[in-house]
Amino acid sequence: MQPILALSLTASLLLAGCSTSAPVSQPPANGDNLTDTCKATSQAEIAELFERWNQSLLTGDPSRVVANYAVDSVLLPTVSNMPRMTPEQKEDYFHHFLENQPSGKIDSRTIQLYCNTAVDVGLYTFTFAKTGAQVHARFTYTYKWDGQQWLITSHHSSAMPENKDH
Repeated sequence: MQPILALSLTASLLLAGCSTSAPVSQPPANGDNLTDTCKATSQAEIAELFERWNQSLLTGDPSRVVANYAVDSVLLPTVSNMPRMTPEQKEDYFHHFLENQPSGKIDSRTIQLYCNTAVDVGLYTFTFAKTGAQVHARFTYTYKWDGQQWLITSHHSSAMPENKDH
């Protein structure tokens, strides 16, 4: 094979391997890939998941809130220093968090869509009906499609720093 033809063929093969326009998902290492195809979704559908979570807060029932989370999810909450790894730990956190009747409102967000996962990142404000207090916080929700519904796999929330210049 002539050198120029071999180089051209190699370049074509390399470029062909890179020419995908859709996000590619690798199967999970533990083999629990529940679907063989990517669930069609939209930013609006993922945005609605926060509303579902927020509505569960308004019930005052910690178990209703925890139902939004995958069993093996991680919660790094706004008003606690302890990571919540188990459903029982999450329920304990929400039992105390719900005492002041919180309600969240998204201030700004960016949603990224992937194959059977999505990330919702931004800023929100919690208003506590019982005390009238407000907390401005940053958030990251990571969602996974489990074959039937979207569940939170990780949720990080932290109060905004006092000094916004740093």
